[in-house]
Amino acid sequence: MALRALWSGSISFGLVNIPIRMYNATRDRGIHFNLLHDQDKARLQRKLVSAATGKEVHPEHIVKGFEVSKDHYVVMQKEEIESCAPEKSRSIDITDFVDLADIDPIYYEQPYYLAPQPAAGKAYHLLVEAMTKAKKVALAKFVMHDKQHLAALRPIENLICLETMRFADEIVPTSQIDVPAQSKVGERELKAAQQLIDSLSGSFEPEKYVDEYRDCIMSLAERKARGEEVHVQHITERKPGKAADLMSALEASLAAATKKQRTERHGHNGEHRRRKSA
Repeated sequence: MALRALWSGSISFGLVNIPIRMYNATRDRGIHFNLLHDQDKARLQRKLVSAATGKEVHPEHIVKGFEVSKDHYVVMQKEEIESCAPEKSRSIDITDFVDLADIDPIYYEQPYYLAPQPAAGKAYHLLVEAMTKAKKVALAKFVMHDKQHLAALRPIENLICLETMRFADEIVPTSQIDVPAQSKVGERELKAAQQLIDSLSGSFEPEKYVDEYRDCIMSLAERKARGEEVHVQHITERKPGKAADLMSALEASLAAATKKQRTERHGHNGEHRRRKSA
């Protein structure tokens, strides 16, 4: 079933205007639980209560407040909030082009696909091809849901992926993190670490990585829904082992990785021989 567009507008590229529709590029597959009453299994509802009186507050008496200091708020009226809202626009305005490597992934927030509207195919694919050949990413600003967003636009398989981004002042500087002073690294240790990285290196295959927790919860829920009695084992927390000598740990890790590679390689060869002989 075709995805439903969640926003429509246009990409502004110089004097070129490209009408587009925006679609979600990801889907939420996380596990979500509801709170139930243990007697009748009815879903529980939360109520808004005053922190001062403990009494429930009805919607007509709820206003928005901004905390200016600890437990000190100023009430913000709807008109005041709207006066600060960005100018409503349906345009994604490209301002700059940069190299993809210049953007650290920490700035990325949420991806969306941008697809051309029917009459905009040629201009859209022109922009896709031009960015692909230039190996550039477009930076842009746009307004969605009354909020201004910074975004990066990049081509993915003949589509444009828009990634909303965090602003610079939303990133915590690394200087604020307490990190021990850098220790001197020996040549043998560095060489062993590089060998370990090489032994574990390969191409990215996203299908290899699955959410085992989600799969387990879904399986348990399906079994319980069928009326099966479920018995689970108590899982004890894994305690960290004794700290080993760094070089010894690197060598042991490298040996284990090499052994795993050899086993996997022999397994593939065996499977290939069985298929061939069949």
